[in-house]
Amino acid sequence: MLLKRRILYVCTSMIKRIVKMTFRPDGRAPFVEEVFEQSKAQIRAFPGCRHMELLQYTGDPNVLFTFSIWDDEAALKRYRQSELFQGTWAKTKALFAEKAEAWSVVVLDEPG
Repeated sequence: MLLKRRILYVCTSMIKRIVKMTFRPDGRAPFVEEVFEQSKAQIRAFPGCRHMELLQYTGDPNVLFTFSIWDDEAALKRYRQSELFQGTWAKTKALFAEKAEAWSVVVLDEPG
């Protein structure tokens, strides 16, 4: 019975989204200073978004990640179908050196 509850918890819990973006050397600054700066408040205020931050890989300044927390998969889907995402993503991917990678994950164990 304990196992069934744990699975139910995982299926209904918040999701965390990690997106890896590798920018051309001339694309990183426009992304950070223009695209991200102009959209970050709207993304953070989007219904269902609990948290969103921009991270930089220590081994390469042109590799950035977004880390976000969403109420559930449906909230993330609504965001990805929104005009906000579509416009931001079009501007962002034009600056890439490589195709982005993304993962949606759930917490299986966290400190109590």
